Amino acid sequence: MAVTAQARDASIKQAPERFAIPDRLKVLVPDFRNLGALLRVLALGNLLMLLTALIVTPTLSHTMSTVISLIARVELPLVVFACALYACGHRLHNLSWRELTLTVSSIALGATIVCQTWILPPLHSDAYLRGMLWALAGAMITVGYFRWRQIAQMPALGEARILALTARIRPHFFFNCINGVLGVIRSDPRRAEQSLESMAELFRELMRDSRELVSLCDEIELCNRYLELERLRLGERLNVKWELKHAPLNALVPPLMLQPLLENAVFHGIEPNPDPGLILLRIVRRGNMLDMRISNPSHKGERRSAGNRMALNNIRERLALFFDLEATLTTEELDGEFRVRVRIPLRRE
Repeated sequence: MAVTAQARDASIKQAPERFAIPDRLKVLVPDFRNLGALLRVLALGNLLMLLTALIVTPTLSHTMSTVISLIARVELPLVVFACALYACGHRLHNLSWRELTLTVSSIALGATIVCQTWILPPLHSDAYLRGMLWALAGAMITVGYFRWRQIAQMPALGEARILALTARIRPHFFFNCINGVLGVIRSDPRRAEQSLESMAELFRELMRDSRELVSLCDEIELCNRYLELERLRLGERLNVKWELKHAPLNALVPPLMLQPLLENAVFHGIEPNPDPGLILLRIVRRGNMLDMRISNPSHKGERRSAGNRMALNNIRERLALFFDLEATLTTEELDGEFRVRVRIPLRRE
């Protein structure tokens, strides 16, 4: 394998910007197109309304009537506010926290002004001003809550990343890859070089910041690099079929989501069987959801289920951190196949 020292150094030093580790941690703004985020906005608004009723009423006997009066005045602007956040979600997601606070406050004031001017005009002029001040305070509290929640989630996301490092690419995989490269380095030096490049790509992916979504195309490319390495030792036993005809390749997915599922399929479906096996991956768009399914042969013999559960639970945790209530991961074993299905909201680059 004729590779000059200069070319090797250039290859080692090559680090694309998308793999760079940021100098400081970034607290990501919430995605208001997420069902969980919208439900929290509505819950916060109603909680603030209840607290307002408890504060302004002198006795508990008047609280219920005050709550009913506030419901009539607050619910409609609150729903309009939530709908506006959903409609502007793709733009809000790219703002800084200061810009987000100003934008959300403006949306809350706009929703209140529209409702109080044309739909439910207040009986007194001072009530008009109080409604605007209440909306402004509610918007700022909402943004503050989401910022606190994101900061509180950062340790959990870091722990999930550490778990992902142990649950996905297992240590024995790298030893097998090195042995596979040594086995073909003389007979097929070009393939050995490509395998080492694939290993370097996997290492770079492990080092990247895992809190940013990546394109489905990049994730599939990484999976193919992983499969190339597994074929060094499994050879013709490993057969993989991709069904991507209706897959939106510019969709955004959590980094290293498909690879550990593929690794589980290889580890539990192909390795134990001396005969060739097929792993089927089908990715389609269903409405505003991205549907991904992976199936592999199932064996009734000794099952190495502990690592499988660890990887699946880790992916479930990461999906919840990225997509809240909207993402699901389900498994089933049927007709000699183990099947995994992942559904996430469709987000595009």
